[in-house]
Amino acid sequence: MRLGLYDDRPVLITGHRSDTVTVVDVAEASGDRFGPDPMHLWEVWDDFRAWGRDRAAWADRAKGRPVERGELGPPVPRPRQIFAIGTNYRSHAAEIGLPAVPSVFTKFATCLTGPDTTVALPSDTVDWEVELVAVIGRRAEGVPRERAWEHVAGLMVGQDLSERTGQFAADPAQFSLAKSHPGFGPTGPWLTTLDELTNPADLAIVCRRGEQELQSGHTGQMIFDVPELIAHLSAVTPLLPGDLIFTGTPSGVGHGRTPRQYLRPGDRLISTIEELGHLHQQFTAT
Repeated sequence: MRLGLYDDRPVLITGHRSDTVTVVDVAEASGDRFGPDPMHLWEVWDDFRAWGRDRAAWADRAKGRPVERGELGPPVPRPRQIFAIGTNYRSHAAEIGLPAVPSVFTKFATCLTGPDTTVALPSDTVDWEVELVAVIGRRAEGVPRERAWEHVAGLMVGQDLSERTGQFAADPAQFSLAKSHPGFGPTGPWLTTLDELTNPADLAIVCRRGEQELQSGHTGQMIFDVPELIAHLSAVTPLLPGDLIFTGTPSGVGHGRTPRQYLRPGDRLISTIEELGHLHQQFTAT
């Protein structure tokens, strides 16, 4: 199942091309059993997932319609908690240093956007970080790693855009503020449930600026994989249905390059994860 957001309503994605997707309104298809509030789904995720996987239960109730990708919103628009992980790929750690435990910060929910957006650059030091985003489907509290995948609703692509001047202006660094400017949390293009994926633990991940490849790796190269992150976080605080975990980025960020590189007005960033889809951000001056 692929779950998206259109006009602030949850939709099932039944087809997609380069610029358009075919969507089925969840509330219409379910006779208002689910939705139209997209956050309602996370309170009844197990029931919703069972209904959504049974195509016969909804295929004849609502007709799919094509919409532009740019009209899609963030699949989870108002999560209660967003966790983000720093330095979580071995290649990226080689640039910075290998962590002993996950480095955790947050992004604020108002930075979240859909997959195809235009972002105004607040400075000339904005960086890119393509990331796998895990979405929690069941409350997770003290969950052992061997049961962690049971608590994941699905996966999606994320960009953890980062304004480096503000990030490192204070000591210690202010990760959360620097990574939460308007438009700094593109997600999507839709949530993909685990049963749709060949191997959810090892997906190719790539970031390009135009034709230039900036980052490339596999999520299997994480230092702390999704189950380990869920075990680590849920040992401290409950993870709630609809919570997001930005799981870290591979090497190749602009701040780690010599000389350093950052996004400029007119740049076009494409963030792709195998089997999950891609994000497209265009950048302008403030």
